[in-house]
Amino acid sequence: MTIEDFRSDHVPAVGELFARLPESDLTFIKEDVSPQAVAAWPDAPGRRWVHVEPDGTVVGLAALLPLTGWSDHVGELRLVVDPAGRGRGIGRSLAQHALAHSLRSGQRKVVVEVPAAHERIIEMFLALGFTGEALLRDHFRDRSGALQDLIMLAHLADQTFESMSAVGLDDLLEGN
Repeated sequence: MTIEDFRSDHVPAVGELFARLPESDLTFIKEDVSPQAVAAWPDAPGRRWVHVEPDGTVVGLAALLPLTGWSDHVGELRLVVDPAGRGRGIGRSLAQHALAHSLRSGQRKVVVEVPAAHERIIEMFLALGFTGEALLRDHFRDRSGALQDLIMLAHLADQTFESMSAVGLDDLLEGN
């Protein structure tokens, strides 16, 4: 698997990724994904990474976007994986990559929002050390207009560092 920093030359392939998403997935994308908006991402706040297949196809995208003001220690993780690539560990690898970056850059907390019905995605984030923060009942409408619950999960850096220390990895902590 190849994870690369998002660059301008990835814009067309990321556009193709969004075009392959089913209508139901588009409900959960918070950002404008028009070609013009995606073209501006290399200069936008935060960091983005893509998973690129050997043929140049982008099959996954992760974004770690900083919150502002009193929450400037928090990053929001957003993740998109091509339906044909799901179940291959692409989402997990991208999430781990973004989480490692957040820890190295000093963010103290990373949050992710997941529709409550997406149990496999929730399980993946829980396995990565995220914990439940909130259940927002009837928080969004899906494409059919039905109200759906949203779960907010969080990864707290201090807990990660405490866990590393507990298993004798204190030397790794000194670099942070």
